[in-house]
Amino acid sequence: MVTYSSDVEAVRAFTEKYEQLKKEVGRVIVGQDEVLKNILITIFSRGHVLLIGVPGLAKTLMITTIAKSLGLSYNRIQFTPDLMPSDIMGTEILDENRNFKFVQGPIFSNIVLADEINRTPPKTQSALLEAMQERSVSIAGQTRKLPEPFFVLATQNPIEQEGTYPLPEAQLDRFMFNIFLDYPSFDEEVNIVKATIGGEVYEPKQVIDLEEILYFQRLLQKIPVADNVYQYAVRLSVMTRPGTPSAHPWANQYLSWGAGPRSSQNLIVAAKCHAVLSGKLSPDIEDVKAVACLVMRHRMVKNYRAEAENISIEAIVDEFLKAK
Repeated sequence: MVTYSSDVEAVRAFTEKYEQLKKEVGRVIVGQDEVLKNILITIFSRGHVLLIGVPGLAKTLMITTIAKSLGLSYNRIQFTPDLMPSDIMGTEILDENRNFKFVQGPIFSNIVLADEINRTPPKTQSALLEAMQERSVSIAGQTRKLPEPFFVLATQNPIEQEGTYPLPEAQLDRFMFNIFLDYPSFDEEVNIVKATIGGEVYEPKQVIDLEEILYFQRLLQKIPVADNVYQYAVRLSVMTRPGTPSAHPWANQYLSWGAGPRSSQNLIVAAKCHAVLSGKLSPDIEDVKAVACLVMRHRMVKNYRAEAENISIEAIVDEFLKAK
């Protein structure tokens, strides 16, 4: 059983484990430090991530390496147009004794990589909804709990739109963070090529166990938050809603739909973890601002005027953050 003499000592232990995890994953993944940090924030905050990036940026390798460093079970699901919900959740079969037996699908894992999630029809995409929100699946009238911790990382390819099914807003809202994975720098790409062409592949070591992960998840839930930080997070979400009394002028001008209450919740939860990793014992407004774009950009829908004027969702979030 994991125990510490105080929450302050536990917070210090958490930051030390984070640094060890970052170092261990960094022995396999070159660069992408900020992406790694945001994925780990989501895992310890009990959230899910939508990762958007072009092919070849080591998305699968990164998640595999994180899973090994965390000592968690891991499954990858390649989403295709013919994938069925039962291929994800599992199904009942008749065994040799003519009794129904449930065979678990790949979703029964601590970490699930939903690769190219927008390549499968909405019926199959929706199979993830209950799992992500309730951490359980209902099959043949029976609810089955998923293992804890449970984390879904879904990927999308931004350059291929033919034969894809855009995720509906209800499913996008289930993701805590929307992370953009960019190309590596020139020097980073040189190091990647050196490390992968003809070199030995490093096998990452486990640096934390399941019991510690669950302990740190519970620890983050107990982190105190000042009222002004709660109010700022809610105010930030409220100002995104066009046509409402508190709407920001840019929301009325460039948005057809704003962020819902889940945005406010995730801003606070993510700010807690960001604060702890920054050496604080409680989040402040700067921590909320640091995670705002990751939390909000997939929860707002631009209108035709924003598209016509080539106004990005990131520019809109930046404008909200400047508001007093």
